[in-house]
Amino acid sequence: MGSSRMNTGVEPGHFESETADVAIVGGGLAGLSLALQLRDTLDELSIVVVEKSTFPVTEAAHKVGESTVELATHYFANVLNLREHLSKCQLPKLGLRFFFGKDGNHSIEDRLELGAREFPPAPSYQLDRGRFENYLSDLCRERGIRIVDSAKVSALELSEEEGPHVVRYQRNSCEYTLSCTWLVDAAGRAKLLRKQLGLEKESMHKASSAWFRLGVELDVNSWSDQEDWLDYNSGATSRWYSTNHLMGAGYWVWLIPLSSGATSVGIVAEEGHHPLSEFNTLEKAISWLERHEPQCARKIREVQDTVQDFKALKHYSHDCHRVYSSKRWCLTGEAGVFLDPFYSPGSDFIALSNTFITELVKKDFAGQALPQSVAFFNDLYLSFYRNTAVIFQGQYELFGNHEVMPLKIVWDFATYWALVAYMFVHDRMCDFETFLEVRPVVERIGALNVEMEQFFVDWHRAHEPEEKSGRIDLLDVPSLHELNAALVEPKNREEFIRGLSDNLQVLESLAEEIRMTLEMGSDSLAPSAESSSLASLELSRMFQRRGVGV
Repeated sequence: MGSSRMNTGVEPGHFESETADVAIVGGGLAGLSLALQLRDTLDELSIVVVEKSTFPVTEAAHKVGESTVELATHYFANVLNLREHLSKCQLPKLGLRFFFGKDGNHSIEDRLELGAREFPPAPSYQLDRGRFENYLSDLCRERGIRIVDSAKVSALELSEEEGPHVVRYQRNSCEYTLSCTWLVDAAGRAKLLRKQLGLEKESMHKASSAWFRLGVELDVNSWSDQEDWLDYNSGATSRWYSTNHLMGAGYWVWLIPLSSGATSVGIVAEEGHHPLSEFNTLEKAISWLERHEPQCARKIREVQDTVQDFKALKHYSHDCHRVYSSKRWCLTGEAGVFLDPFYSPGSDFIALSNTFITELVKKDFAGQALPQSVAFFNDLYLSFYRNTAVIFQGQYELFGNHEVMPLKIVWDFATYWALVAYMFVHDRMCDFETFLEVRPVVERIGALNVEMEQFFVDWHRAHEPEEKSGRIDLLDVPSLHELNAALVEPKNREEFIRGLSDNLQVLESLAEEIRMTLEMGSDSLAPSAESSSLASLELSRMFQRRGVGV
């Protein structure tokens, strides 16, 4: 298959029609990062990105996905080689932090807190999306990728044969035609190809969100002057660096600092507990916070005149029947699937999808047949999506539970670091041979996760939770620290396979101890003397050491 590299020095308005090897519709995080990954992998490709916005976009851009976790950070830092920008222009993240409700949520220091005291071995970042996407767009242009901004797509014409696909768009009152071998929809919730091809699939997860930006720092660490509370996380490890979650039954609130000096605030709730109609305007959202998170609402009222934007979205989760086709079209980012922002997985799914698309394009331009690889990557990507969905579907009722939810968070972190993050950072996602060898381990971890997520729901529904206070460093659980550290330790194929089997054993032991911890009660449990492997995990001592009590 031939390649037609275009002259990128010509101004966009001088084209009426052009051709490209790859056309990416959507120049946000998913589309721009895919363009860079394709360029790094196949330097001879001609790539055009068509974007409706005009670059440069404003900083603190009105988009979700500001919080990244380990998989996405590895993708941006090591796959796309953006380490310098992340370290100099974005904020390092002190992990995910959770505050459970206590006595009406008037005093942050009285709430049960889960969060690391030190930065974990595997890094993560808070992304100012506007700043990041401006940098990515500049980098694309530097690397010969054509960015057509201020463009409105009017039609996507898919070829049923071997001929090119066609993108028709309008720009500056002119009509343009872009013919391409590969067409990627990265246009987010516009869902261009999903709607056109009837690929939409209803998600069973019914939750909604409203979010806004404040033009100032909203620092959780300043919400208390209690000395021991401040000493726990302060200075270079201030809670301000975390993605902070304020937890309650059926909801959570995010507080995310941005490198531009703004703060992102969001309310996320399951519809059955807190309908979006209760917080779908700025004033209603702050009033909702006054009822459920009064301390947070009071801090926001003090700086309400700095509010930069507001958006609400009902039933944000969506599924898709397929995302890749051997007819050379693909969906990536929110154009395909989206689950839930609770554990910040949005950029992870971008990284996975873009990596699979890049592998398909590479195989195609090498003259390899596509159907088998397309089927494999479709199944793998959507299986990760649906296996992750069990973490959220029907689980929001647990979010205010001080006994079950901390252990669920421990479990969810462990499974993420043990499987999907582990496979990605060690570059085994596209390794068919290795995947087939470890498939039984992958399937066992998936089945165990389904068992545990149902266990958490069943336990919650059978027991009345009690409010607790205290502080828990999640990395005090040795197995969690070791799973996280393994994400930054290079492994050859044999070490990877052995490590994944070891991860399964860790998860099986952790699952057993979680069940024991809940059965016997987290306040009084001491580690079982019958099992040194369980005792070494120290779940119960973790609770006791951090002063967790009624």
